[in-house]
Amino acid sequence: MEIGHAIRQMQSSLSALRRDLHAHPELAFEEHRTAEVVAQRLEQLGIETHRGIGRTGVVGVIRKGRSTRAIGLRADMDALPITERNTFPHHSRHPGKMHACGHDGHTTMLLGAAQVLAAEACFDGTVYLIFQPAEEGDGGGLAMIEDGLFERFPMDSVYGMHNWPGLPAGHIAVHLGPVMASADHFEVEILGHGAHAAMPHLGVDPVAAGAALVQALQTIASRVIDPLDPVVVSVTCFHAGEASNVIPDRAQLSGTVRAFRPEVQDKVEQAMQRICAGIGASFGANIAFKYHRGYPPTVNTRAEAELCARVAAEVVGATGLTTDMKPSMGAEDFSFFLREKPGAYVWIGNGPGQGGCTLHNPNYDFNDDIIPHGVAYWQRLAETLLPVEAAGVEA
Repeated sequence: MEIGHAIRQMQSSLSALRRDLHAHPELAFEEHRTAEVVAQRLEQLGIETHRGIGRTGVVGVIRKGRSTRAIGLRADMDALPITERNTFPHHSRHPGKMHACGHDGHTTMLLGAAQVLAAEACFDGTVYLIFQPAEEGDGGGLAMIEDGLFERFPMDSVYGMHNWPGLPAGHIAVHLGPVMASADHFEVEILGHGAHAAMPHLGVDPVAAGAALVQALQTIASRVIDPLDPVVVSVTCFHAGEASNVIPDRAQLSGTVRAFRPEVQDKVEQAMQRICAGIGASFGANIAFKYHRGYPPTVNTRAEAELCARVAAEVVGATGLTTDMKPSMGAEDFSFFLREKPGAYVWIGNGPGQGGCTLHNPNYDFNDDIIPHGVAYWQRLAETLLPVEAAGVEA
């Protein structure tokens, strides 16, 4: 499939839109300007528009033909609390806020698809355009679901797309199963007994207990979990003490756990509880352990992923399709959508040049050259999932 002339003609205006969004980043559940830009653009296209879904989310509805089939296409809108280092003209106007993950590009590509789908695309059914807030850790996808997303906009399947630096520009990677990991969080408080550092035998040292705990937790991945099940247990914070000659009475640790299967999450949590209890007993300290479930694993359903792979090959060619990329241990709240509905989440290459910095990097920028590929993918996906021929409707 050649990228259509209409999409190519949109490149300049969509690039300008993307750069405007980049210059005005908004954090989770603060995407008021962004949401209004989205809503107004949808309304200008004559698309039925719903504001305030999941607080600041927007849903557009495009209906054609007589079929009752429906699909959802999702883009995220929020930025990150990062101070941008770029100095190009469209750099962030808001210190401490930055589109360092390409959500400005995701929003733009779906708005471009909205224009094509409303005007010239040939499909039979309903396309729901989901513009989601608060992907970066605040669970905007779950907020939309809890606000009745799937009841108000009943869809058979749902699809997402994320740019991926390092993958050649315009290439598309499709995983036939796990795409991204879960993101759980744990907190540990170790209560010991303070003492003079020169007389440690008179106290219970929470720092020593914490150091032993950090080491012991690493045995979960190497000795508790099946080696064929990827898992990460990372202690990322260790706070204790205020003076060099004082053994403190408490230490606090926290970190993250990443896995691809709920069963592995359960096993890790149970192992952490056992290790904390054992370390506490061996050091004579009281250890309080809390485990918080965050984003679930993002796992594509196979049939939908295979269809997305066929569509991607039509858009970017067989050489532009990748189906053997390793999944990422990062997390994504599109996982909440895939927990409720079948669907698939794909990666579109952002390239190693412009925009080639890693995600969440203060020098990152979305590559505007890939916008037509993203728009074409969304268009072709809708036309493939909602074919006119299936309902016997003339184009």
